[in-house]
Amino acid sequence: MAESVAAAGMPIHTRTGMRAIHFCMKTAVLDSFDWALVKSFLAVLDAGSLTAAARRTGAQQPTLSRHVAELEAQLGAPLFERTGRGVAPTGTALTIAAAARQMEEAALALARGVARSRSATRGSVRITTSLVAATWLLPRVLVQMQRRHPEIEVELVASNELTNLLRREADIAVRMVRPAQGSLIARKLGEIEIVAAAHSGYLAKAPPLREPADLLAHRLIGFDRDDSILRGFARLGVPLARSDFAFRTDDQVAYTRLVAEGAGVGFLAAYTLRQWPGVVRLLPGLAIPSLQCWLAVHREIRSNPLVRTAYDFLAREIPPALRG
Repeated sequence: MAESVAAAGMPIHTRTGMRAIHFCMKTAVLDSFDWALVKSFLAVLDAGSLTAAARRTGAQQPTLSRHVAELEAQLGAPLFERTGRGVAPTGTALTIAAAARQMEEAALALARGVARSRSATRGSVRITTSLVAATWLLPRVLVQMQRRHPEIEVELVASNELTNLLRREADIAVRMVRPAQGSLIARKLGEIEIVAAAHSGYLAKAPPLREPADLLAHRLIGFDRDDSILRGFARLGVPLARSDFAFRTDDQVAYTRLVAEGAGVGFLAAYTLRQWPGVVRLLPGLAIPSLQCWLAVHREIRSNPLVRTAYDFLAREIPPALRG
């Protein structure tokens, strides 16, 4: 009776999906039902392809494929159809999606409850940030944190993808955009100044560079598919084309190394310049929009003593590191 009343409040597609999954669990052996199958199914559904799902979750693509195949076998129906760019969900997949998400939310709530109740004084904290920040901003800060709090083990995830804190893919995120999820605590740490820069060895053989228009006479380092530099200069009244860049790459670490090696003029976070003797700031009057730096953590996980300690340390030490 209680189950009937609870089901009455669910949308019809959720009830249908719950019945489908319940049938799967009844026809299979309940004790052997693998919840990882549902997790993998949702990862592929959200990413749109096995490759993208593997990249987001860190799982192996063959494992995801096997999990989906096992779930299809238990349900007795296909869940995805292959397309040119990935996979498309079948009607069965759409039917069970809402129920699968309820299972995921329940599992996440259980995990958060366990984390909230922990009073351990030792353990690991998983921190995610961009490739550039993981390479040149956080290492010094994290070493300081380890010296101050040796009981904390750090797992650093270097990725430009927005890792999902709600799914516990990380405990803390340091990002250049404000997290959109409402259940996260987001704290602005400061502004990341972007500057024009080049190695003095390159500048010694290059034409004078006194104003933005002079950039057209220089070897410029730009992005490949990312058009943010082009859009930025268009707003400044200096229209540039993709062909104006002698070097193009979307890999931020490779980009900064090209500047440091004297490939030409690039546009970098000011805090990274301290890494390379000989790299100097250019055009101080060039008003390049800055980036914001945010620190994010889940509201509930913040009650974990280890995560709270790491969060407070990062909130205190990253702002001066941003200023160089």
